[in-house]
Amino acid sequence: MSAPRHPADDQASAQADTDLRMMRRALALAAGALYRTSPNPRVGCVLARDGRVLAEGATERAGARHAEAVALDAARQRGIDLRGATAYVTLEPCSHHGRTPPCADALVAAGIARVVAAARDPNPLVDGGGLARLRAAGIACECGLLENESRELNLGFFSRHERGRPWLRLKVASSLDGITALPNGASQWITGPAARADAHHWRARACAVLTGIGTVRDDDPALTVRHVATSRQPWRVVVDSRLELSPRARLLREGQAHEVLVAHALDPAEAARRGAALLALGVQLLAVPAAEDKPGKVDLRRLMQELAARQVGELHVEAGARLNASLLAAAVVDELLLYQAPVLLGQGAGIGPFGPLQEVAQGLRLHRVQIEPIGEDFRWRARLAG
Repeated sequence: MSAPRHPADDQASAQADTDLRMMRRALALAAGALYRTSPNPRVGCVLARDGRVLAEGATERAGARHAEAVALDAARQRGIDLRGATAYVTLEPCSHHGRTPPCADALVAAGIARVVAAARDPNPLVDGGGLARLRAAGIACECGLLENESRELNLGFFSRHERGRPWLRLKVASSLDGITALPNGASQWITGPAARADAHHWRARACAVLTGIGTVRDDDPALTVRHVATSRQPWRVVVDSRLELSPRARLLREGQAHEVLVAHALDPAEAARRGAALLALGVQLLAVPAAEDKPGKVDLRRLMQELAARQVGELHVEAGARLNASLLAAAVVDELLLYQAPVLLGQGAGIGPFGPLQEVAQGLRLHRVQIEPIGEDFRWRARLAG
């Protein structure tokens, strides 16, 4: 015979259910800000009392209000007294003055009694300071509810602060037999319009889209977001070791040229000479040391560090087989986004021909594999082990 339940147990269980429901709502709000907050994290906030939502909000564009401020302003406009309420936030409230005032102070001033945060903010300017400030003001704080979900929404933000490099997502379109381009270089279009439109959602959520000079020469892409309603365009980064980018390239004609960053491995004098026309258009040139094992070629690991220093957290790559292979060999790829068409092409360029390997066990193992039909094609999304 089981022991009788104590009323306090029922109360704790009901509170846990409420907390879970409110945090899921906060995460849904954060997901709604997916395309607009870069380089800031996507954050949602729900203000509640006795299981009832009083006000809510999500982070606005960079430089504008954080989620807590949006929710507090909404409550203020409706004349809602927040004293004794609970704030559910998907990331620890900030405690520093940036382009906006500290959210922790605003919660204290509003009389919030309890704060439940999904994840701690890895930004060194916060990193526990927000929760510490709230606790010092007598506010009960808890952290860790649905933390994994919060981190998934902000993979790039956490990667930039915790690893010093972006979260790199490698997007590839291939045939069923793994061909990404024919021997003559033709690659448009292997996948159908639905898959191409879907790929723009991944561009839209990224801080930057990266490609190589070979892809620019062969395909002349714009690399802008065109199939998703978005208030911002990601940076466009070209790996161009010898500064061969033409000033007439489409990516300089469509979008803002000053939002294009070209990474090269030239000395300052040579870069000034070869890049003069690009600089005149407003293009940003980034000198990166050459790789030790590839003289004259940009060191891709150093490039990742440089991009992180420029607040690039989520990096979306759409490049050719050679650059793909180099990124895989440099061990900077975190995730593979593969659109695969039901067609056989026989011969041509592969996804990223690194190697050769001596044993099958040396292959790059994928995990957390998700497969979803997109139109007539299939989208594979998988993480690289380690």
